[in-house]
Amino acid sequence: MSERSDRTMDTTGVSADGDRVDRATETFVAHRNLLFTVAYEMLGSAADAEDVLQETWLRWVGVAPGVVRDPRAYLVRITTRQALGRLRSLRRRKETYVGPWLPEPLLTAPDVAEDVELAESVSMAMLLVLETLTPTERAVFVLREVFGLEYDEIAEAVGKTPATTRQIAHRARNHVAARRPRAVVSQTENHAALLAFRRAVETGDLQSLLDLLAPDVVFLSDGGGLVQAALSPIAGADLVAGLLRVGLGRIAASASVQSAQVNGHPALIVRMAGEVAGVLAVRTEDGLITGLYFVRNPEKLSRVEQETALRR
Repeated sequence: MSERSDRTMDTTGVSADGDRVDRATETFVAHRNLLFTVAYEMLGSAADAEDVLQETWLRWVGVAPGVVRDPRAYLVRITTRQALGRLRSLRRRKETYVGPWLPEPLLTAPDVAEDVELAESVSMAMLLVLETLTPTERAVFVLREVFGLEYDEIAEAVGKTPATTRQIAHRARNHVAARRPRAVVSQTENHAALLAFRRAVETGDLQSLLDLLAPDVVFLSDGGGLVQAALSPIAGADLVAGLLRVGLGRIAASASVQSAQVNGHPALIVRMAGEVAGVLAVRTEDGLITGLYFVRNPEKLSRVEQETALRR
């Protein structure tokens, strides 16, 4: 065979391989926001979710053409398996985490808030409830309750039989139901509570603050050992109000505070010298604030400068 023929075959081969990679890339990009949302809901960390997507891409691009009949289901399965492995290692890291661990906040687009089920599933409160599940329970719950996958698909993703997967789903559903907010609160109600809270803190009006807080309110602050933050949960309206009036009041005096949509819900972004210094999210029930989540760890604040697209 001539040298010219060799070059022609090599070029054709490269071209065919390039076309395959292009098609794989196009398919992956089409499902990327969905895959990120799956990984983020399982991990509560955008940085780790991005790592999972990179691993998913490397496996996806190596799949031979024509092997996969349903790319979406296949990609979700790969993402789930990678996230499960990472979730187990994350749990070990959290054992030595300094102070309370909170999910990494995301600046989200208005369409996330419009999808009530999606917004609830990525809220700080719900992500903390999901932290109380085992890794497999969390994966099954997310894939079934949030993304509506069939049990056969979920079973393949988590390496269980469909019958076992149904049992896990039932157990996880009951566990979450006992810990999640009793009712979905409207965006308007959340926004009003947050604005009233902000005014009370900025003015130092202790009574107004107490009027907004549920008697059993819990305040969690995540500094990750890198910045000053409460090292344990603070519970009870009196204790929380006193802490907020002094601590957040001091921050507010030297910082700018802006309202934003974070994880599908109204939140406050605190900036100092133009840089993001913290994100405050709330959980409300029956018109009162039952949970306050203040993320100050600088390693968790990079995703509030630009919107993150989430999809189901």
